[in-house]
Amino acid sequence: FFETSRMSVQACHLLIKHQGSRRAASWKDPEGAEIKKRSKEDAIKILMEHKATIVAAADPAAKFKELASKHSDCSSAKQGGDLGPFSRGQMQKPFEDATFALAVGAISDMVDTESGVHIILRTA
Repeated sequence: FFETSRMSVQACHLLIKHQGSRRAASWKDPEGAEIKKRSKEDAIKILMEHKATIVAAADPAAKFKELASKHSDCSSAKQGGDLGPFSRGQMQKPFEDATFALAVGAISDMVDTESGVHIILRTA
């Protein structure tokens, strides 16, 4: 008996926070000085510039991890954006749905959550 709800995925993400984010601070910006000035529109623009750089790279997965480690507002940046394996119910719903919908190796379009805006690379 195989229960699909138990399936797990693994993904890296690159998060750009903005003034509307649930927690407007990050490891790069502990006081939130920059994040609190960043509009959602600016966050999306920054994110999509990173995505363009990633998809144009010879090795998009390596470029994704490199940019996530430098630019992601999530503490997972220290692992190249790697969140490790997770299953349904562990992440915010839009993030979870986007990750489960991706093929392994695929990169999402912009995903909007309470944390900010993300691009996701499904790795398993």
